[in-house]
Amino acid sequence: MTRTITPRLRTLVLLLLAVAGALLAGAGPASAHAALTGSDPAQGVVVDKAPTQVSLTFSEKVAMNDDSLQVLDPKGKKVEVGSPANLSGTTYAVKLKSGLAKGTYTVAYQVVSADSHPVSGAFTFSIGAPSQTVVSGVGTAAGDTVVGWLYAFGRYVSYAGFIVLAGGAAFVLACWQRGSGVRALQRLVGGGWLALTAATLWLLLLRGSYTSSGKFGDVFDLDLLGQVLQTKTGAALVSRLLLLAAAALFIAVLFGAYNRREEGEEKRDLTFGLAIGGVVVAAGLAASWAMAEHASTGLQPGIAMPVDVLHLLAVAAWLGGLTALLVALYRAPADTPLEAAAVHRFSRLAFGSVLALVATGTYQSWRQLGSWSAFTETRYGQLLLVKIGLVALLVGIAWISRRWTGRLADTTDTVTAAKKAKQPEKERAKEREKEHVSASKAAGKGSGKNTGKGAVSGDDKRAAQLARQRAAVDTARQKRLRDADANRFGLRRSVLAEAGVAVVLLAVTTWLTQTEPGRTELEAKAATSSSSSSSSSSSSSSSGTLTLDMPFDTGGTDGKGLVRVDLDPARVGGNEMHVYVQRPNGRAFDIPEVKVAFTLTAKKIGPLPVTPDHITTGHWSASSVQIPMAGDWKIAVTVRTSDIDQVTVSKNAQIG
Repeated sequence: MTRTITPRLRTLVLLLLAVAGALLAGAGPASAHAALTGSDPAQGVVVDKAPTQVSLTFSEKVAMNDDSLQVLDPKGKKVEVGSPANLSGTTYAVKLKSGLAKGTYTVAYQVVSADSHPVSGAFTFSIGAPSQTVVSGVGTAAGDTVVGWLYAFGRYVSYAGFIVLAGGAAFVLACWQRGSGVRALQRLVGGGWLALTAATLWLLLLRGSYTSSGKFGDVFDLDLLGQVLQTKTGAALVSRLLLLAAAALFIAVLFGAYNRREEGEEKRDLTFGLAIGGVVVAAGLAASWAMAEHASTGLQPGIAMPVDVLHLLAVAAWLGGLTALLVALYRAPADTPLEAAAVHRFSRLAFGSVLALVATGTYQSWRQLGSWSAFTETRYGQLLLVKIGLVALLVGIAWISRRWTGRLADTTDTVTAAKKAKQPEKERAKEREKEHVSASKAAGKGSGKNTGKGAVSGDDKRAAQLARQRAAVDTARQKRLRDADANRFGLRRSVLAEAGVAVVLLAVTTWLTQTEPGRTELEAKAATSSSSSSSSSSSSSSSGTLTLDMPFDTGGTDGKGLVRVDLDPARVGGNEMHVYVQRPNGRAFDIPEVKVAFTLTAKKIGPLPVTPDHITTGHWSASSVQIPMAGDWKIAVTVRTSDIDQVTVSKNAQIG
């Protein structure tokens, strides 16, 4: 929930953006989430003589084990000797057996980048001439396995647990201190702690398999667990568990001694102490993510890590506090109603959190993308656009919630006074009768010896039962009157909508943290393209130009034509591709978009997408189109003739 931006706040926002601009202006190139930028032999090359080793160069230093780099012959047998070694900097190599036969060899790698994420892939090269190979399914990304999905779920639960734990505690301390005695809030914050603790242990167990084999059977491998504990990520997870022990003590004090403490100077001192301790513990928990992920490597890590911590704390204060507010609106008991003042305090807290998110998010986006084109050309950028859209939607709903908050404040005092004024005389009589019964009970206890213990005991039980019934009726009546407030009902609905969007936003954020940053992806593509171009120019061509003509009809107005694909030299490795689109009369046809995909069905490879560049009217081109192995390839071309009219046509052709 946000407030109108005053001139002072507007100045503050501009100052933050100016400082961010000054920091970013002098920044140099960087990378995070390692990517393969080169190899020797190069991808797809045909060499005359068998190499003695295979070397791979990454965009940053990576962690390897004995099985991180494998070389397989055409029959799928390993031909590497020994373990991978670091040649220099970011280049790693493995020795090969001598006397390798002619044919196509597959290189598969799976390493762990400096930001803790596993990176895998595969490519081929040939000795003498390309050949058929039985190798398939190598280089599968760790995130595509069952363990990968379980690991991603564990990350989602850990983020959610932290947000509920930190944000719920902040809501109680900063916005609604009476909420420390509300059982629903106690369960919420305690549940956040339990979820984060369980998810951290779960991630610690899965980590070894996630970064190596990807097999579920390796989850309980103690040797793998020992290796994980020696890594940066393992240390971060262990430190998170230690901090969660401190968080448990914080929760015990917040909902124990703090709740029992009467209002006064002592409680104010305890509030201040809990606030300081809570911020320290929450910042430490947030740092356990920053120290092992994207912020810890690449450009300006000394700035990026504190910014990441601040970003996580702001998210927790906003979304976690929002969750606590939702629980308070729906589950707060009638004798401890949520005051309008508490909602106003959360509105100010949420507004400050949004400002922090804008500032830190802008810096993080620039750091991970590096260019405007990365927003649309990389998966990271596309996910980031989705996240920005969800945040904008969340802020819009929060603005509606703020309007309900203002109305709630205007009517709270009026409604309270009206309840007392409209209380019927009969109800007041019942209250006096209740007091009379209590007094009679007290008197009965004093004269119990003379009147008979059995009679007094029966009267006491009936009086206590009557008192409980009247208290329950009174509580239900108060809750009914409270929920009948249209402004409170509107606020509950809008906050519920905010919470629903927040759940989706958290899922997108979790996915984003596991995605290769756009800056790295673009740099790796450029480096690979340059390497492939140079290798293809030095290798000999084993085939001629392949030309395929495919007529199409998108079904719309002016939707018929012919698409021609030229692939030169149509062999394994790098190829030059030209796509020509013509009208039925043979004239060049300029359409909005052309996309091509290659699929080798027999080996379950592909589709391998290619988006050619527009050269001139009716002509598109792409260089260094990589064909990993020979076979009967399906070439599918998607042509779009308008905003809504498109069709995909295909043909099969022997390549290599």
